[in-house]
Amino acid sequence: MNDLEKLFIGELSDAYDAEHQLIDTLPKMAEMAHSDELKSAFRQHLEQTLGQVRRIEEVFQSFGETPRRRHCDGLEGIIDEGELVAKEFENNTALDAGLIAAAQKVEHYEIATYGSLCTWAKELGNDRAFGLLKEILDEEKDTDEKLTMLAMSGLNVQALQHDTEKRGETASKFAKIVS
Repeated sequence: MNDLEKLFIGELSDAYDAEHQLIDTLPKMAEMAHSDELKSAFRQHLEQTLGQVRRIEEVFQSFGETPRRRHCDGLEGIIDEGELVAKEFENNTALDAGLIAAAQKVEHYEIATYGSLCTWAKELGNDRAFGLLKEILDEEKDTDEKLTMLAMSGLNVQALQHDTEKRGETASKFAKIVS
């Protein structure tokens, strides 16, 4: 096995673990979300992630390797950061905006990972692996775009409007106290 193939298999093992971490995390995110559309998006992404795990297993096999996980510290950190935001905004209309931001950080991490894996698979001459990884990369890009559209469809504005309403209520209460 050459050094690029060793690097490829190591990063593939990291991506395999990352997808397993997401399988554990996405149901929690769906449960926390206020918006039905966001709940549905997280549930759909879970199904997509299960398919991605199967494709990664096929990529391992295309290199004559047994699928194995190498703990993905990067994704663990992103998930931990998202959990902090979720706790901070648990009963707040900004929660969904925060969940979308956390999910997009995951997608961007995965886009970088699968982009590199695609390039290396091609350089290693494994067209089967390249095709499978390109499918995953395209799905990650699509998910990122869907999250952007959800945010722009009103979830960010809802958080802003609620905050503005709260400031208005506070100002009104203050005005009554002062007068």
